[in-house]
Amino acid sequence: MKPVIQLEKINKIYAGAVSVHAVRDVSLQIEKGEFVAVMGSSGSGKSTLMNLLGCLDRATNGRYLLDGEDISELGRNDLADIRNEKVGFVFQGFNLLSRTSALENVELPMLYTRKKSQASQRERALLALERVGLSDRTDHHPNQLSGGQQQRVAIARALANDPSLILADEPTGNLDTQTSVEIMGLFQALNEQGITLIMVTHELDIARFTKRNIVMRDGRVTSDQPVTNRLVATEEFQRLREEQRAVQLAP
Repeated sequence: MKPVIQLEKINKIYAGAVSVHAVRDVSLQIEKGEFVAVMGSSGSGKSTLMNLLGCLDRATNGRYLLDGEDISELGRNDLADIRNEKVGFVFQGFNLLSRTSALENVELPMLYTRKKSQASQRERALLALERVGLSDRTDHHPNQLSGGQQQRVAIARALANDPSLILADEPTGNLDTQTSVEIMGLFQALNEQGITLIMVTHELDIARFTKRNIVMRDGRVTSDQPVTNRLVATEEFQRLREEQRAVQLAP
């Protein structure tokens, strides 16, 4: 089986008065069904790498194969098609349209593909909301939802076109600890269903919910290791609930 992602000596240089070499000679392979955290301090290149993986930016040189297809030299329109059909995005700030319902927000990516009927789009959007546990919130607007529910809508939107890959950029950055664990539980459940996930995070404890940690520094991959002592979200959520009960019962 071909890897979902194969990078071969990828570089990204931003030209200017002072050139910035944001990604340096990165080669890596991500197989179908992996759950990977990309970590590093500010300026390490992790966000630039995610932009390259999501076809939001183009490498200066090197090869990028997505599902076995070399997309390194594709034009802007072809890259847009790949973004819409093969990649789902989840952002720290949710990026939901405030004046539209949860259902309409989830339908949005399908409007750009124009390959499905309106009835089919609605059916897929409803199914995506059901997968993230929000089948009873389809008509709610973002301001009627909690932060965790808004992020679930964003995840459903990422699932709408049945992508090969979901990219999540600091998906728990705006959430409290308990809600963050709930979101990581959802990611773990989706990953167990075979979905490939790559997540940027600066939180070490959040990275422990994934299966593989890639650490970047100065544009290079400095560490690429499987996660040991991996956290299981259902167990961690139960531990947090028990701690809360103990505090409430304390004299």
